[in-house]
Order: sequence, then structure tokens, then C-alpha cells
Amino acid sequence: MSKILVTGGAGFIGSHLVDRLVQEGHAVCVLDSLEPQVHGSSGKVPDYLNQNAQFIKGDIRSLDDVRKALQGIEIVFHEAAMVGVGQSMYQIRKYVDVNTLGTANLLEVILEQRYEIQKLIVASSMSIYGEGSYRCEACGIVYPSLRTKEQMQRKDWEHHCPQCEKVIKPYTTAEDKPLDATSIYAITKKDQEEMCLTLGKSYGLPTVALRYFNVYGPRQALSNPYTGVCAIFSSRIKNNNQPIIFEDGHQSRDFINVHDIVEANLLAMTSDAMNYQTFNVGSGQPITILEVCNELCRLYGKKDLKPEIQNKFRVGDIRHCLADISKIAHVGFSPKISFQEGMEELVEWGKTVEAEDLVEQARKELAEKGLVQ
Repeated sequence: MSKILVTGGAGFIGSHLVDRLVQEGHAVCVLDSLEPQVHGSSGKVPDYLNQNAQFIKGDIRSLDDVRKALQGIEIVFHEAAMVGVGQSMYQIRKYVDVNTLGTANLLEVILEQRYEIQKLIVASSMSIYGEGSYRCEACGIVYPSLRTKEQMQRKDWEHHCPQCEKVIKPYTTAEDKPLDATSIYAITKKDQEEMCLTLGKSYGLPTVALRYFNVYGPRQALSNPYTGVCAIFSSRIKNNNQPIIFEDGHQSRDFINVHDIVEANLLAMTSDAMNYQTFNVGSGQPITILEVCNELCRLYGKKDLKPEIQNKFRVGDIRHCLADISKIAHVGFSPKISFQEGMEELVEWGKTVEAEDLVEQARKELAEKGLVQ
């Protein structure tokens, strides 16, 4: 049995991780600020949080709170972060403060008690890649930059080869792809990953960075309009409002179930072969945004609720990103939850909770900042 801290452990991913760690017999401490955008304004600990875990309401930005949470801890899972690509582009200070400086706080306190901490696992993100990898029939594997505003305004959605300008097709993105963080959120996630790995290597503290792709599942904050697309669509559908789709709906992502994310974290905790490295955690299967929307409408029994495909775009959005999961497969990970099975579980849970639809308000906010065109 180990003494384990999960920062952000009352959140979507963190709470599922806490459940498994408790189930495995570990002594688990949760540090979470109960961010109102995620947990509501009441400041109430969520009902789903495992009662066998110690809970500390505290902020990763407070050295005193972090010191309190780290007392006696042997393993740290760092899940705490402000999440939301669009919002990060104007709430810059908050994202940097929580994600980058909060991680700096955590690392400083870890170093104060270096000889007690045995392992650090940090939640990184596929967002640090920017666009995914692509294959050109003439030029091979290429790494395009973001599409220009001029291209997007022409509604020319697909990428063109940066060398020959032919339309290119998405290809699996491996960990050695050059990083191209294209939002403040992505920059801060890159900061978290690099800071943890750098300190880990320098001080001989085994550290693993897991680059999550698009995570979905029960306990997503359905009333947070800046979170994942499954939650955003769910809040619209549950309130009988048309889901809003940018571009043409054929942009694709790699959706990975939260239960599989937990398994990857447990593997990182126990596997010495993963130390000091980064790993993609995805399904390896592309799903279009339109497919996600249609499946949610079907499962909620609202097949007549058609999405509003706006043919507008958000500045900074990528077109495709699909995980190459061969590296983590070599150390024993394989996703177990199919997209169909995972979506059914998400909707069954979603039917039991309230969801305030704030999507239109968020869209207007983005448009006022010039981020939707």
C-alpha cells in the first residue's frame, strides 16, 4: 500500500483515478479547489467523491495548501489544471497561474521532501502537438501549421501539404512529432509536462507524462461550456437545443474513455519502463465531431434534434489529431472501452444529472473576443 496524492482529485478524471486507487488498497489524499466553473458556486464536495479518500479543499497555487497535502505522500498524480482552449486565450493570467505556476509550487514542495516521494505522474495533453501528423501522397509524412484565417474564410477546411499544396490525409501522431502549442492552454500543459520531466530527471525522481487525447465519460462537467465536446453537446441535447458544430463537422479527434485513462495511470505508477518518458494515451481510432453529435442525439432519444452546422470556425482550432499508441502498447496498455460502450455509459449517467446550457453564452463570448469567425 502506498500513500498517494491526487491533485484535482475531485474532478472528472481525478475522481475516477481516486476510486481505483482506493479499490487497490492505497491511502489516497485529494487536493482540489472545487473550481466553480466545474463544480458550481456552492463549493460543495461532489457526491461521487470517494469517502474513503482524505479530502483537502485547497489551491495548487498555495504553497501552504500543497505542503499540507504532501505530508507523508509517496506517489503524486498531478491532474489539477484549468481546462479549456478557447477560454485560455483571454483568461491568460488564470491559466498560467493555475497550470504553470501551480505546477511550480507542487515541484518546489516535492523537492523539500524529495526522499519521501517515489514517483510523479503528470497529466499532459494532446493539445501540445497543435495539428496532428498528416500523410501526403507525394511528400510522405508532413507536419502542417494551423490553417490560415484566409483559408478558413474560404471554407477550405482540409489541410494542404506545406511542400506541394495537395490535400493531405490525417495520420497517426507519435510522441516524437515536433510540438506546436497553439493556445495558452496548450502552452501551459507543455509547461507542466516539461517542468515535471526536467525536475524528475535532474533529481532522480521517476516521472511519467501522459498525453491525454479527448477524454470522455461520466462525471464530466456538463454545465461547463469550455470543457470537452461530449459534455458540450450533452448540455445542448438535454435542454432540447441544437448542438452547434463549427466548420463542416468532419474534423476528427481521438476519443479515449476515462476508465482507460485510469488504467494508463495505474500502469505508469507501477512500470519502471515508463520512467522519465512521455506517452500518448488515446484509442488510436478517429471519430468525427458530427459522428459524436449524432450518436449522442440517438442515445438521448432525440434523433430529430439535428445539429446546427455553422460553417464558421474558431481561431486556433486544429482539423485532425489521432494518437499513435504503439509506444504505450509496448509497455502493456491497450484501450478496453469501445466508443459505443463508452458513449452509452456517458448518456446513462448524463440522464441522471442536471446540465445548464451555457454554450451560446460561451460562443458569444468567444465571438466578442474575435475567436469565432
